Amino acid sequence: MERETALRRVSQLTDVSRETLEKLERFADLLVKWNAKINLVSPATLPDLWERHILDSAQLVPFIPDGARNLVDIGTGGGFPGLIIGIIAQDTHPALHVTMIESDIRKCAFLQTTSAQLGLKTTVSAKRIEAVDPLGADVLTSRALAAGPQLLAYAHRHLAADGKALLLKGTNAQAEIDEALATWSFDLQKRQSETSADAVVLDISNLRPR
Repeated sequence: MERETALRRVSQLTDVSRETLEKLERFADLLVKWNAKINLVSPATLPDLWERHILDSAQLVPFIPDGARNLVDIGTGGGFPGLIIGIIAQDTHPALHVTMIESDIRKCAFLQTTSAQLGLKTTVSAKRIEAVDPLGADVLTSRALAAGPQLLAYAHRHLAADGKALLLKGTNAQAEIDEALATWSFDLQKRQSETSADAVVLDISNLRPR
């Protein structure tokens, strides 16, 4: 998917300003520049950066409640989905603060530098997920991190009691859900991904251990 097509799709999904779309373009340029020095994303995926990484992350924004103030993204890596949400939320959820948890110090340097250059309201925590004090998030997000039961344990640690998790998952999503149900109870809406017929967004609320 070309940049222009992806930007148009992001605009359709989130109804953001031209200024915000330009920040996404600046982010993409910064990521490509930094990726030459540190492995933010696989170089093989750079030709598909806009669809595979940016649009894939942006599709979560419409599911963030209007009143959300505290979003936590775990295992952010090169900024997905946390930094993309942080950019778009300046238009769609201006009161939202995004905290990104990432244990790789080099990736954290990219996240902090890029956030500062784009003027985002974000915090970067350079720790392992389980080492961060519970954050009481209204929304927790994750992409390509852990399998279902472990991922829900991370989510439960950092979500507020009435918070929700938005998890990007691929072909094994249903198997992960089935496995997680052995130890966790939750309400689930499974939404088709905007970027792949084999992927879904898991919208999870009322998460609690069995």
